[in-house]
Amino acid sequence: MKAINIKDKHLLFNEKWHPHRIATVDNMQVLLAKVKGEFVWHSHEDEDELFQVLKGTLYMQFRDRTEVVKEGELIVVPKGVEHNPYTKNDEEVHLLLFEKLSTAHTGKVKAERTQTIYPEI
Repeated sequence: MKAINIKDKHLLFNEKWHPHRIATVDNMQVLLAKVKGEFVWHSHEDEDELFQVLKGTLYMQFRDRTEVVKEGELIVVPKGVEHNPYTKNDEEVHLLLFEKLSTAHTGKVKAERTQTIYPEI
């Protein structure tokens, strides 16, 4: 049990849309990610996802609207809801994600950005 410095952990990687695990809490994982540009439309049948914006502005696109999530804010995407996160103006956004260990990166969608392994840092 040691304190985790989130800012220091973000300095350890540069890949975009490639989450890195920093902690496990019961059957949940805490991930850090850097994102830039558009991701991929997807959903998670059995898992909710929490996105907290640590730096920048994230746009969470749903089929009927887009939510703007600013630095210091978070959004929970309920299971089964199709979504597509993205950034604007070439901005790199830093995120903390909280989700079940069973959550597949892009649900059942297989895309170029899909990751199957989250390295621990």
